[in-house]
Amino acid sequence: MRISTAGLFESGITRINDLQSSMIRTQQQIAGGKRILTPADDPVGAARALDLTQGQAINTQLGLNRKTAKDALTFEESVLQSVTLLLQDVKTLGINAGNPTIDDSQRKFLAAELGGRIEELLGLANSRDGMGNYIFSGYNVTAQPFLPATGGATFSGDQGLRMLQVSPSQQMPINDTGNAIFENIRNGNGTFATAAASTVSGGVVTPTNTGAGIISPGSVVDAAAWTGHNYNIVFSVAGGVTTYDVVDTTTSTTLSAGNAYTSGQAITFDGIQFDIKGNPANGDSFTVEPSTGQSVFTTLNNLLNTLKAPAMGSTGQANLSGGLSLALQNIDNALD
Repeated sequence: MRISTAGLFESGITRINDLQSSMIRTQQQIAGGKRILTPADDPVGAARALDLTQGQAINTQLGLNRKTAKDALTFEESVLQSVTLLLQDVKTLGINAGNPTIDDSQRKFLAAELGGRIEELLGLANSRDGMGNYIFSGYNVTAQPFLPATGGATFSGDQGLRMLQVSPSQQMPINDTGNAIFENIRNGNGTFATAAASTVSGGVVTPTNTGAGIISPGSVVDAAAWTGHNYNIVFSVAGGVTTYDVVDTTTSTTLSAGNAYTSGQAITFDGIQFDIKGNPANGDSFTVEPSTGQSVFTTLNNLLNTLKAPAMGSTGQANLSGGLSLALQNIDNALD
């Protein structure tokens, strides 16, 4: 077959164009650092590269999520460290208030200091992060979680835990709710709470006993026998002899009556044990109730009322000692 000169030239030009196109593609691969420039170059390789790119993007996002979680929890930890230091200072203040050399006027100064501490605690409970979000409000980060109220503060947030994906198979919370940290704190010894009889009006707890008895926090000596009922220890004084009755107010049953009273002697029933010291008056009573969740603001407000109340005479001193003991125990529970 004869090959014309024009055909020969055309074939050479086509080959040169193909080589030039190949060179341009190679230059593009070198410049971009990629072997596959379009899916048509290698459909299987392009699909694999897409998977790797998406995986890399996910890993980058998960890394950012972990950093966000760490920053959020680090900030919360710093706030809780401040809360811890504040409660430790309040505990020291409460211990100082029990010093027998301090009179009512001096305790009023301590009460003023405690009032400032309560406001400071409210500020910490309403802490915001760098974005202006409340860290203890749950899901609704724009709503202030704690509002001042009679008897302490009220929680207006929710129970939501904000979660972040930190690995392909794991999420972690980046917050704790104010309700869990500041509100649901078990009072008393964690199982039951003892207290002198009192009335509550306008958030102020007023002792009603007229004697000088002080009840201890107590402990559980037989968990299997503990009923979880409410009890009253009611005292009678006649002819110089002091006795007490143990009444189960949940079932309206008198467990024992006319028990001889000795100051500091253990009182044991239904798996629990405590003692009462001092000299209760006729008709004085003490309560034993299952522990419940109590706000740390309520605890500090009760301590504030105790410091403000006059502590004249044996009854006033007993009310002061009992109030301080109860408050200090509940502050320890909050610290724990």
